[in-house]
Amino acid sequence: MLDIQRQTIHKGYDRRTCWVHARAGMIPGEVAGTGDPFTVVLTMHALRISGSDVFYPIHNMWTDNGGQTWSGPAGNGDAFRRRPVPDGIEEGVCDFWPGWHVATGVLLGTGHTIRYIGDEIQPFPRPKSTAYSVYDPAAGCWAPYGKLDVPTDDLFFMEGAGSCQRYDLPNGDILLPTYSSLIESSHGQFDSQDVSLVMRCSFDGQSLSYLEHGDTFTMKTGRGFAEPSLIQFGGRFLLSLRNDDHNYVTVGEDGLHFVSPQRLVFDDGDELGSYNTQTHWLTLGGRLYLVYTRRGANNDHVFRHRAPLFIAEFDHEHLCVLRETEQILVPERGARLGNFGITTISERESWVTTSEWMQTTGPDPFDCRVCEKFGSDNSIYVAKVAI
Repeated sequence: MLDIQRQTIHKGYDRRTCWVHARAGMIPGEVAGTGDPFTVVLTMHALRISGSDVFYPIHNMWTDNGGQTWSGPAGNGDAFRRRPVPDGIEEGVCDFWPGWHVATGVLLGTGHTIRYIGDEIQPFPRPKSTAYSVYDPAAGCWAPYGKLDVPTDDLFFMEGAGSCQRYDLPNGDILLPTYSSLIESSHGQFDSQDVSLVMRCSFDGQSLSYLEHGDTFTMKTGRGFAEPSLIQFGGRFLLSLRNDDHNYVTVGEDGLHFVSPQRLVFDDGDELGSYNTQTHWLTLGGRLYLVYTRRGANNDHVFRHRAPLFIAEFDHEHLCVLRETEQILVPERGARLGNFGITTISERESWVTTSEWMQTTGPDPFDCRVCEKFGSDNSIYVAKVAI
């Protein structure tokens, strides 16, 4: 069994906003200049509870003593402030994920842009881009975000690498999973179909540049495939995919091209029960693990069954979760935990970070008191996983 040590690094909220999208990146100590083995920078932003995906600028928390103590939350000046675009619209950044880029020695975060009219999300059709930023350890904040320059065809009109787990190649190139919402129009109404793919990008320590992309994946049910996550293990690449009804997995040889996706299942053939949220990869001691949420855990009261947060070993040859290895990373307390991140500390330790998202199921999804009845208080968790 894995050794799991949970830590609550922040809790409490004002019932108007709550912290979400808690994800972290590790900076080696010699780069951070602290004299400690490493620094971890966790990013997150406030969500307006009485709305759908109304996010405010990214804030940081950080630790330079192995997570014994944490500082923050603190802002990043103008780096992630909403920017005006034509027609009275503002653009911000969300679904951000920091990760250490070995080849250039910088902490690079990726996510996607989101547009608002006033303080409400812009209706379809709306452009979206992959956004990125580099962290300055000396200043303790992120640089103003940039946007990835991609082809101009319809596939990239509403494309962004939000909440997607990337893989960095030894030569410094980045395999960046992303997804695009293809806009469909019928009888004056707009809808979208999500298409997932992997882009290969170059990165020079400051600028991220598109080079090419591989296969595209979608399906006609449940809005298609979104929020892909990539890992290399056992000589192949594995890509997990979000779908409204069932989450999927596929494999490929080069990180760009993959076989037909199949549903995530346990090793006994039963469906995993993970759906309509993220799944991410973690490696420890030469073994591969999947982190996920699922049905069937006495959690029908949780929005889309997005808590508790589970981890289990993944059989990369047979593409299944080993049921007997399943453990709870973060318990369920009424609020969803499905928007989370993985931070590699060493070959023997990784951290999983998440926060209690204080929205609930209907009839009033904005009544945060429903989550509170089960104990949730917008806690931000760090689950340290070690062997």
